[in-house]
Parts: sequence; structure tokens; C-alpha cells
Amino acid sequence: MVEFKRLDSVDEEHEEIDSDQQSSEFAALYTESLKGRPERDKIIEGTVVRVDADTVLVDIGLKSEGHVPTSDFRDANGELAVKIGDKIRVLMTREDGKKGYVLSKKKADQLAAWDKIGDAGQEGGIVEGTITGKVNGGFTVDIGVPAFLPSSQVDIRPSSDGDSYIGLKSRFKVIKINQRRDNIVLSRRVILEEERAAIRDVTLDKLEEGQIVEGTIKNVTDYGAFVDLGGVDGLLHVSDLSWGRVGKPADVLKPGQHVTAKVLKFDRTKGKISLGIKQTLADPWLEVPNKYPIGNRVKGSVVSLMEYGAFVELEPGIEGLIHVSEMSWTKRVRRSADVLSIGDEVETVILGIDMGNRKISLGLKQTSENPWNTIAEKYPAGTRLEGQIKNITDFGIFIGIEDGIDGLVHVSDMSWTKRIKHPADVYEKGNLVQAVVLKVDIENERLSLGIKQLEPDPWSLAPGKYRNGALVTGTVTSLTDFGVFVELEEGIEGLIHVSELSREKVASAKEFAAVGDKLETIVLSCDPKERRISLSIKSMHVATEKAEFEQYLGSQGESSSTFGDLLKQSITNRNN
Repeated sequence: MVEFKRLDSVDEEHEEIDSDQQSSEFAALYTESLKGRPERDKIIEGTVVRVDADTVLVDIGLKSEGHVPTSDFRDANGELAVKIGDKIRVLMTREDGKKGYVLSKKKADQLAAWDKIGDAGQEGGIVEGTITGKVNGGFTVDIGVPAFLPSSQVDIRPSSDGDSYIGLKSRFKVIKINQRRDNIVLSRRVILEEERAAIRDVTLDKLEEGQIVEGTIKNVTDYGAFVDLGGVDGLLHVSDLSWGRVGKPADVLKPGQHVTAKVLKFDRTKGKISLGIKQTLADPWLEVPNKYPIGNRVKGSVVSLMEYGAFVELEPGIEGLIHVSEMSWTKRVRRSADVLSIGDEVETVILGIDMGNRKISLGLKQTSENPWNTIAEKYPAGTRLEGQIKNITDFGIFIGIEDGIDGLVHVSDMSWTKRIKHPADVYEKGNLVQAVVLKVDIENERLSLGIKQLEPDPWSLAPGKYRNGALVTGTVTSLTDFGVFVELEEGIEGLIHVSELSREKVASAKEFAAVGDKLETIVLSCDPKERRISLSIKSMHVATEKAEFEQYLGSQGESSSTFGDLLKQSITNRNN
């Protein structure tokens, strides 16, 4: 009997046999021993007959079953994906005298995958696979053998959420192969770009301005969103999303969302497309004149606050503005936020509609009675009242009359005689003062008050007190180049012109008197309208001398005129 040496491979068997050294009988027996044995490194098909913890038994049509490690059947989650009766393809790796044939499903799959890549045309070929996980710089893809997909090649605009691609089945292009190192690099982006380019021209040929199109939101920005119309993107600006107010595009749009829009503008040369969603809906402004007639009361919600007013949404797409001047009859509203808050439900009155500019003016104060309508009846001109100073300005003081209604005392109405430079020099905020109502302006909502009118104008009494020729005594208050001002009483001053200081020539009034000096003069004239009194010392001296002379003559029996008569006559003659 011939004894055979067991070899691990067919090639090794042939290396051990030397036809020159073996007899023809040995050769015949060897040939007979190879019959019925499967070839190594060849894929064969078998049927699973048993599944154990570590081994799967496979019937491959020979005397002995083949053994495949269960690890070859576990998926990405570690689950065993095989059962009795499954038809599988395996590769014979070696023969074990005790176990029979040792098979490998994994190697069979890998060999099949490489064959598939070869059939696809090696580099540049198209293969199908599933993205199974993330690795540094990209993803792993199962195409029968592990392959690498760089992050930049997973999509046209890769998502920041890499986990969203896990489990994705897709077609990939082979961009690099190194079979010796089992290194395969794929690209999904190239496939997508080729598919996109294929339908781009078709989409552009059909696209026209005014056309209603459907698309998918690709990306959302602060100013709008980009919509994939089929190989070409269109811009959907935030102002064209809705007839109503849209804070942020992300509030109403999400990537992947399907939308219907209208082509607003299409630049075929540059490939730029402007889209609008609101243009596919009826314009609510067309019904505004009928739905919101002027004078009607309407309810709405405050959606925006500006310094100058508040915007109120009456319905989606229709907003009106309440200006700060229309918020209160009595209060001076400086900021809309002092009266209203976003989300407030308010009732307003339609004041005006500007269809050209799509503006509606609303009034908040008009929903209540205007208190100014009764002010004229309650406080007619001449009414004396008392109130607290609410505010002091450069031009006057505001006195509170009743809740929300103030009256203004202008600086010119504070005193008949004093020149008040600033009201704060005389009054303080919070002071209780009396005043007289001068005028009520309902249209402009103004109430004019006066303090000096509480007393008669001293200048109205001046003509009776300061008749021409009257002797008066006053105090020097100021000196000028043209004369001396003399205070006759509080608020009443007279001027002694430099020419009326003396019969002798006076170069300067400052040489004649000093502030505080007491001077006796006579009145030359009194003009209450111009608030002027002219005084003279020179005329007083002339009249005095003449009176003394006349008195002297009288003592001689030649005249009976009194001093006063003579003085008046002297002044009258001078004025004439």
C-alpha cells in the first residue's frame, strides 16, 4: 500500500511530486485521491444545516460538511444573521482531518466584492453599498469589503450631523484602489453631482418667470432659504415667505421640507432664480378697504415695538401702526414700550389706509373719550386755578390741572415787571402755584396759563401815577453811555437821557451818578404800551428856577401862580 503525505495546498502537492522520481503507479493513485475534492480559493455554494455557538455547518455536497466561524455572519450590531436552510456562498480555505473542510464566508464575500469592483471597471466604477459608521476624516462603507468615504465626498453640501448618514444605502464611485492593502476610497458626491447635472439642463429649459414650481429646502439662512428645483437652486427670500410677519426663516422652514413656490425672476444667463411662496396665495391687502373702513374699531395683537410706535397684526399679512402720538389723550408717550408689550391684545380705531405703501394707521386713544373736549367747558379763559408744577423747561413751567392734563405758563407770562431768564431761577418742581387760564386750544390739546395775570399790569396804572411834570424820586439801577435808568417802584423804571441830566454838557452818565444813588426828577412822558417813562433833571432845574422867579414876582404883587403851576407850565413849554 502506498502512503500519502498530506499537503496544505494543491500547489504544495505539485511541488512535492517529481514526475522523474515517482513511479507511474504513484501518479495514478495521487490523481485518484484528488477526485471529488473542492478547489481552494474558489467560491462554492452550500446550505446551512446547523448553527452552533462558534460554528456554522454547511453542506457543500461532499462527504464531510464545511465549517464556517459564526463571526462571519454577525452584522454591524453583533447580531447573528444566519439560519438553517440559508443558501450561502463560501470559500474553501483548508481541509481539517477532524473537522472536515474549513470554509470562510467573509473571504467569499470579499472575493466577490473585488470581482464586482473589477466588473465595474476598477477606479471610476460604480458600486452599491451601505454607510456603516464614522471614522476619522469620513465614513466606512460596506460594499462587500470595507471601503472609506471621505467626509467631503458624502454629499454635495455635507450635513453637520454625520450620524444622519449612518445606515444610508447608496451608489458610490470608486476613486482609488489599492488591492494589496485592501484600500478602497469612494465618493457619493460625484454620483450626486452627475445626477444633478443630468437634470439641471432639463429643469432650466422648462423654467419660466411666473411659473409655479415644486422643490425641496436645501439650506436655511438668516435671509431666506435655498430650494432645490431639480439640479438647480432658487433663492426664497424671507420677505417672500409669507404675507404676514416672519421673524426668522428657520421658524417656518426646515431642510428637506417640500415647498410650492412661484418663479419671481429668472436670469437664464447667470442661472439665478428668485422664488416666492406668498405669491402663490391670495394677497390679503386687496380686501383691506372693504374689511377695514376708516373709523371702525378692530382688535389685534402687538407683534413689534419700535421707538416711534407699535405694530399690530390684524390678521396674517395685515398689520397696522399705532404711533406714540395716538396712544394717549393726556400723557406724552415717548416710547411705545412704556404703554404696550409684545403679545398684548388691543382694540384700536382705523385712522387711515395707504394702499400704495401698504400702511394702516391705528389709534389707541380714540377708543376712549377725549378729555380735552370738556376742558374748555370746565376751565374757560379767566378761570383761576391752583396746581403743582410737573415740569420746568427753558420756556416755561407745566402745571398739573387734572390727571394727564397740564397747562403751560410761558416765561413771558410769569411777571409783569421782572425779566426772568430761566423759570428754574424762580420756581421748583413740585411747588404749588396759582395761575389764570388764558386760552384752551382743543385741536392742539394745549392749555395756556398765566401767573402775572393774577394781578393788574402795573404799567396800566402808570399814566395816572406818573403824569407829565410830576416830581418823582427813584434809585439808580444802571448806567449807560446814553443815560441813567432809575427805578421808580418795583418793576417800573424811567430813563434820564444823558441830555436831560444837566444844563451843562455831560460826557458820560457814569460821571454823573452811581448805581444806588437816589435821584429826584420830573416826568417828561409816560408810554404804557412801550413801557417807557422819560425823566429829566435838567428840566426840573429849569422849572424850579422859573418857579422861584415867578414866586419872587408874585411877592411883588405881579403874579399869583403857584410853584407847581409854574413847573408844569415850564415843562409844557419845553415839550412844545
